[in-house]
Amino acid sequence: MIADHNSYKGCRAWEEIKNEPKYSKLCVICGIEYDTKDAGHVLVILPDSIYPRILNIRGMRCRKLIKLVHRLGGILGLAHPFGVASSSAMGFKKMDMTLIDQMDFIEVFNTCEFPESNRKAKILAEECGLPQFAGSDSHTTEYIGMGATEITGEIKCNDDFITAVRSGAIVNAEGTEREITNKAKRKEHWTGILGFKIYNRGIGKLVFPYRRIHHRKMLQHLIQAHTHSHG
Repeated sequence: MIADHNSYKGCRAWEEIKNEPKYSKLCVICGIEYDTKDAGHVLVILPDSIYPRILNIRGMRCRKLIKLVHRLGGILGLAHPFGVASSSAMGFKKMDMTLIDQMDFIEVFNTCEFPESNRKAKILAEECGLPQFAGSDSHTTEYIGMGATEITGEIKCNDDFITAVRSGAIVNAEGTEREITNKAKRKEHWTGILGFKIYNRGIGKLVFPYRRIHHRKMLQHLIQAHTHSHG
């Protein structure tokens, strides 16, 4: 599965080449890792070929994201909920815990998180009775495949994947944790957390100075278009 941060560029690149004969046996699920304003990173998988532009603009509140994704027929779940405080749900002091029950899954294994973070995520998923995902979070090619989610049934597209998750077809989530690097330790330091907050919240406002207005307009247009297309 491709799940770039606030971008569908990787998914669109796959769309351009997926019909080539050499890729006939390869299935790629197209998703996105969205940076919410109040719940950190959230993994989103929508039905086939739905790439709403609103998800390219980070900073939507989690409650609004949940409503949008479910209205479009998709699924979503917390990514590394106990990871770095600046980008993980449990690192937000004002995190609304009732939102977790509205998620469709939780990432319980992330290869670039500390073992304790993954352990807590697994406990959370079990307590909430939610399907468990594992991911490699491979920002570089060398880490591709270090996290895997086993699913029963034949998966050929996003629609198949969404149906499988909703029906409880996930049977196992595991992987190999990466070696703890100095970079990972710096991310946990208060300076790293502050730096990410400035990037994720401050710079985002500079790029989209009226981000809330952008979200509102795009959300209304998206819902209207979706409602019209489904009669």
